[in-house]
Amino acid sequence: MTEFIDLPAGDPLWSQALPVLQELRPELTAEQLDQVLAEGTPQGLRFTAAVDGGIVRAVAGWRILANTHALRKLYVDDLSTAATERSRGYGSALLGELTRRARELGCRVIDLDSGVQRFDAHRFYLRERMHISSHHFTQLLD
Repeated sequence: MTEFIDLPAGDPLWSQALPVLQELRPELTAEQLDQVLAEGTPQGLRFTAAVDGGIVRAVAGWRILANTHALRKLYVDDLSTAATERSRGYGSALLGELTRRARELGCRVIDLDSGVQRFDAHRFYLRERMHISSHHFTQLLD
C-alpha cells in the first residue's frame, strides 16, 4: 500500500528520498538540499514521497503559486521515481496525490516544466493527460 508522506527538513526518510531525487538532479548534494529546504520552505516549497513497504519509491517537490494566468496553481518543481521502480505506478500515484491536493487547495491548474531531452518523462506526462501548453525560456546569469 503506497503512502504519501511529506518530508520536512531533517526527516529521516531523506536518507532514502535524496538518492531518488538525485536520479533527476544528479548534481544535487545533501548540503545543497539543506540550503534549498532552508530557503524554499518559507517560500512554500514542500516535498512529498511515495512510500511503499517502508521504501521511498518516488519523490516530488512542489509549491502553490498565484499568478495572473492560473490565479492559483500547484507547480511541480521535481518529480522523480527510482529507476528500479519506474513503470510500476508510483509516479502516476504521486502525480495523482498532487492533483488531489491541488484541488483541495483550490488550484485551477497543476503545472510543471520538463527538460527538452527527457523523452520518457514527456511520454509519461502525456499519458497522464497533461499537455504541452507553452515554451519555457531561460537565460543563465553570470
